[in-house]
Amino acid sequence: MIIAYCPSSAGLERREVAAGEPLPSTSVWIDMVQPTHEEQLAAEKLMGAEIPTREEIASIETSARLYDEPGAIVMTGLLPMAARTPDPELSSVTFVLSSKRLVTVRYGDPQSIVICGRKVQKDATIPHTGPAVFFTLMEIIIDRSADVMEEASRHFDEMSFRVFEEGITARKGSVYQEAIKTQGRIGLQVAKMHDVCASLSRLLLFLDSHGRKVSLSDEQYLTCKSFGRDIHSIKEHGDALDNKLSFLLDATIGLVNLEQNQIIKVFSVLGVIFLPPTLIASIYGMNFINMPELKWHLGFVFSIALMFASVAMTYFFLRWKKLL
Repeated sequence: MIIAYCPSSAGLERREVAAGEPLPSTSVWIDMVQPTHEEQLAAEKLMGAEIPTREEIASIETSARLYDEPGAIVMTGLLPMAARTPDPELSSVTFVLSSKRLVTVRYGDPQSIVICGRKVQKDATIPHTGPAVFFTLMEIIIDRSADVMEEASRHFDEMSFRVFEEGITARKGSVYQEAIKTQGRIGLQVAKMHDVCASLSRLLLFLDSHGRKVSLSDEQYLTCKSFGRDIHSIKEHGDALDNKLSFLLDATIGLVNLEQNQIIKVFSVLGVIFLPPTLIASIYGMNFINMPELKWHLGFVFSIALMFASVAMTYFFLRWKKLL
């Protein structure tokens, strides 16, 4: 499917180009969603640049993601399709940019592109050029990335309060497991957004060094550098949040281990306290004829009292050594 955005009095008019229909020559932005080979050829003819295939878009090599063509520059970046989900799925989107128009090639449905499509239809202040639409899209992507990081930071603060203020106990296994899963989901979200920021950072650096080819204005050069700083700040925030998540995970596991150690300590102390009476009972349970207290009528009471005395002595000794 191809969606073409052409100039109008209110902004850019959205048109869906049917299969076999020629692309409008006045198109400022051509959004290609899972394009066919024929649609790619039509876009290549209009742009004067080769449109990468799906396999080329999926390549992880920088040389295959950022390069220039005779009529445009080709840049591929990672965008989240639903950034606020527990496991945000990323989609590679290719931007084929010239001084006149922008072509986006995608095989997913990133929300940023959908939002940008609505914005360019309503905002008449956006210049009808490819770089202007591209920077509008970058602004939306960066704002959404910042919002996702802020939301992840808020979830981290809530989780920190639960761990350090309310406490996590191993006796409630479901609560403990949910705490670990929540921290894992936050970490996964931050890691995915870290990949997005790293990809966009390389993309903007490439655009800054090849801006003359797409006729970037001085203001757009400054905007490109400003976007690069914003992405760097988001990435640094994600790195700090990732470190704090590691600390929180260690603290959560440490608190549960401490609680379990206290339980084991109680059983160990009980074993030590009841060891002397067990020894006494074992001695008086021997079947020897010449035992002094065997025929003593107070022997039973004496052995019981001896057991209680051994328990008391062991208990007070442990208290004195501050082991209890």
